[in-house]
Amino acid sequence: MRDLVCHLVIDAQDVLITLVTPAATEPTRDAATYWTVATTPPTGADPLDALTVRLAAAYGEPGLLTFHLDDVGSAAGRAAELVDPGLRVATQGQVLTAGDYLSAYVLEWTLHHLDLVAYLPDAAPPPAEGLAGSRELLEQIAGAAFPASFSDTDVLLVGTGRRAATDVEKAELGSLVESLPLVLG
Repeated sequence: MRDLVCHLVIDAQDVLITLVTPAATEPTRDAATYWTVATTPPTGADPLDALTVRLAAAYGEPGLLTFHLDDVGSAAGRAAELVDPGLRVATQGQVLTAGDYLSAYVLEWTLHHLDLVAYLPDAAPPPAEGLAGSRELLEQIAGAAFPASFSDTDVLLVGTGRRAATDVEKAELGSLVESLPLVLG
């Protein structure tokens, strides 16, 4: 869990950096095309994965990591509230509007919120609005709607492989099941 919290710190820093990195060109991506979809989950061999693990361990006390996430995360939240959603920003060699960039991050942070509450049963779930928007974006990425019988949470968990689909869910998913899980990168 410490690695995930450290990953969230890095994400918050990325949001802060990106929101103050304006771009003069037209957007090359939107919230859905920001994501690349891989066919296999990460192996941990990526250098950034290894850095995250080492950085998380370097915090030593979990309270220090929590403090840093609260500090940087709060700053990223304030920056997101203040930015013009139409501002074009650059990140990872791409240009997006700030609104699309932040929508992509709502999906990521909603997924990670679900990851965290899986281990903290007394913690509050993600907000309904974030779950609904994340479902909508995941359906855009998938190029198909999930069955209406699936809750937003189930769409996110099953759609990204965080939970296996039941046999009943597989039948409801039909051919969409063949493209799951959507491994977002």
